[in-house]
Amino acid sequence: MMDADTMVLPRLGDAAVEDPWGEDRPRRATARAATAAWRWRIAAWLLPAALTGALGVARITASAPSAGELATRRAITSPWPGIGAALTGDEVALGPYHLFLRGWAALFGAADLALRVPSLLAMIGAAALVGALAARIATPAAGLAAGAIFAVLPTSIRYAQEAQPYALAVFAAVLATWLLVPALDRPALRRLMPYAGAVLLLGLCQPVALLLLAGHGWIVLAFRRRVAVRWLAAVVLGLLPAAALLAAGLRDGGHLASGVRPGAAVLAATPGDLFGVAVLGGVLAGLALFSLPLRYAAAICTAWALVPALGLLALAQAAPVWSAANLLFTVPAWAVLGGVALSRARVAGAVAVLALVALLAVADQLPW
Repeated sequence: MMDADTMVLPRLGDAAVEDPWGEDRPRRATARAATAAWRWRIAAWLLPAALTGALGVARITASAPSAGELATRRAITSPWPGIGAALTGDEVALGPYHLFLRGWAALFGAADLALRVPSLLAMIGAAALVGALAARIATPAAGLAAGAIFAVLPTSIRYAQEAQPYALAVFAAVLATWLLVPALDRPALRRLMPYAGAVLLLGLCQPVALLLLAGHGWIVLAFRRRVAVRWLAAVVLGLLPAAALLAAGLRDGGHLASGVRPGAAVLAATPGDLFGVAVLGGVLAGLALFSLPLRYAAAICTAWALVPALGLLALAQAAPVWSAANLLFTVPAWAVLGGVALSRARVAGAVAVLALVALLAVADQLPW
């Protein structure tokens, strides 16, 4: 298979059949059109960030600390155990986060609001990058729709308001994918090094989220094999510190992540746990189908959404690591696929679907 922007499907004649939405056709841009496009690209990341911030701040202190947050508070307020013990505790994934939050609490205090602010900031950054990524691989309209979908999801709001590492892992996953696109198109050192840094951040936030690299690897092998060696070198550079930390923690008796073994009931409940409302999972899956065919842009997020989930399912056969929280870093991919699909629809239809998503999300937040 040659490097190309279309997978193994052959051309069937007229380009309009293969590219029904005209996404690959060259566009002539006047100065006025270029200025308007620039403004829309800014809006594609700015508006989702503002929406996420507004929804995340609302009632951020209303809920009592969860069991995970109470464990976090105990870990960061207990006597200093030394950096080695702090990094390789019972759950290896939480060590770097607890170390970071200990320093944060020293600066800003250990009140509920102070401990939740890093998660809020991470989700705001993730929403901005979701919009920017969709705008980069598709259109600014797709960026606005994707960012809006991500911002209103109940799990986005929930984890923006919890002192847990999952929001930081979501941000790192979106950042890594956002950096992957230009790095694969023009694999210079100045693009690969930031990508390696994002991989490092992802591994420190949530080691199990490194399954994202399986999705990235599939994209490289399917579409950009000529840069595979350079991509792999960047991945190894980013993985080494996280791998060393993970190996030390597991050797000392720690475990990779909290979760269960995936039985039928657990798997059936995953869409509801992952998106906040099971119906929302169905809506996003339906929208994702309209992001096909598997062109390069859509395939990036298709691999991000599906390959890590399959990898975690395989890993969970050996260790109890299956949980929706461990798959939270795939949610932005579903939002981007949904945004790309809506950008191809008529405005009225896109607005109606966004309203439905928002309605379902709000209904989940209301006390009954």
